[in-house]
Amino acid sequence: MSAELPLASSCHFGDAGCGFPAPGLNEFQFKPIFSVGGIDFNKPMLLSIIVALLVVVFFWAAFAKPRLVPGKLQLVGEIGYDFVKRSIVLETIGKKGEKYVPMLVSMFFFIWLMNIMSIIPFAQYPVTATIAFPAGLAAVVWITYMTLTFKKHGFVGGLKNLCWPSGIPGWVMFILVPIEFFSNIFVRPFTLAVRAFANMFAGHLLIVMFSIASWYLLSPTLGALYGSASFVVAVGLTAFELLVQFLQAYIFVMLASSYIAGALEEAH
Repeated sequence: MSAELPLASSCHFGDAGCGFPAPGLNEFQFKPIFSVGGIDFNKPMLLSIIVALLVVVFFWAAFAKPRLVPGKLQLVGEIGYDFVKRSIVLETIGKKGEKYVPMLVSMFFFIWLMNIMSIIPFAQYPVTATIAFPAGLAAVVWITYMTLTFKKHGFVGGLKNLCWPSGIPGWVMFILVPIEFFSNIFVRPFTLAVRAFANMFAGHLLIVMFSIASWYLLSPTLGALYGSASFVVAVGLTAFELLVQFLQAYIFVMLASSYIAGALEEAH
């Protein structure tokens, strides 16, 4: 488990020899729950498995026996599925994106629920704040992107699709080709992973900091006023984080869709 908020501590503002217990990277370090074959199984792993099961069980329950007049569970499932399909996949890829909808819907809700874990009691940690999880998802997107690119265009055509922008004068290609190659092969998966990780990492750290400050400043002195202000900021940040959690899942899947769209794009 990560270092817990020091709510059980008697340390408060104004106490002799008592400093503010500022959070740090220790909030993202977890003791193993158990180990198997030298592999440590920790809290983020457990939360990711719980989230994966929630996504699978929900959609299985919603669509196992679909009805013409949907029940409540099926209706919620259809709304979520159609949102990703119509608002992201079809808008970005078009009709050719139909076959990729199940993968992208699963990815969207998996990321979103991993983010939401930060506000769930006893979980209180966004799984994507551990870089391995967004990096793994970005690797899935990158492999799909590369596979579709070379399957659609062949080896030479695939390289041209990745490196040779259309409608650009030939005399600038010696500059653009290396940039495009480096961007599409290395930068895209890197930024895709870091974007999801960094936002959740920073948001979690801010919420933890103001939550700790709320307790630390709680005292019968003027510090109580500052503690109340810190608590209000922590609540506001949590509400804002709800929006960010959704947006990060949306942006991740939208970018994944745009990469797939680029891979399926006809050669010019």
